Amino acid sequence: KSCQKPVDKYIEYDPVIILINAVLCKAQAYRHILFNTKINIHGKLCIFCLLCEAYIRWLQLQDSSQNTDPDDLIRYAKEWDFYRMFGIASLEQTSFFLGIFITLWWMTPEMLKRKSDFILLLKALLLSTYGKLLLIPAVIWEHDYTPLCLAFIKVFVLISNSQAIRVTLNLNRILPWFAIFFGLILENGVVCLFQKMGWDV
Repeated sequence: KSCQKPVDKYIEYDPVIILINAVLCKAQAYRHILFNTKINIHGKLCIFCLLCEAYIRWLQLQDSSQNTDPDDLIRYAKEWDFYRMFGIASLEQTSFFLGIFITLWWMTPEMLKRKSDFILLLKALLLSTYGKLLLIPAVIWEHDYTPLCLAFIKVFVLISNSQAIRVTLNLNRILPWFAIFFGLILENGVVCLFQKMGWDV
């Protein structure tokens, strides 16, 4: 029903081809993954992506406060900085998803009537953040273009989020982008709040 075709063509495809098509943000590949597979890695993928994001932020924080003393007595304070970055990244992602849910519930309340609809959309959003895994090679192959790479990764994740919303709720292209825009506004509001509190974000 969700594929709007007699048969889901991806049933015959190799998982690698399905993954490549998902990376290319093809709607049919997203439909196949969300509706016709039993993937149950949403939570683990979310935690891993948040750890990658926290590590990038923590690394940038370390670069800004470089200490050459070999007897560094504040090593544990630096470790707590990593945990703080993980918490901030988690709050930002939560506010981003919350902004999306509020917008979609306000614009199309008939689409999100049941709890199962919310859960399916949450799973789709969590799976569509897989692009944050690209942060790992961005850190490993550190070079002068790292900020540009991080911006491209952010854009890729937003495009994936848009496709996930579109496929899950069977919407046109405009409404998912509107929801993502509102989610970004809420996320940036949280960032501004942390900055006013004097935290390095």
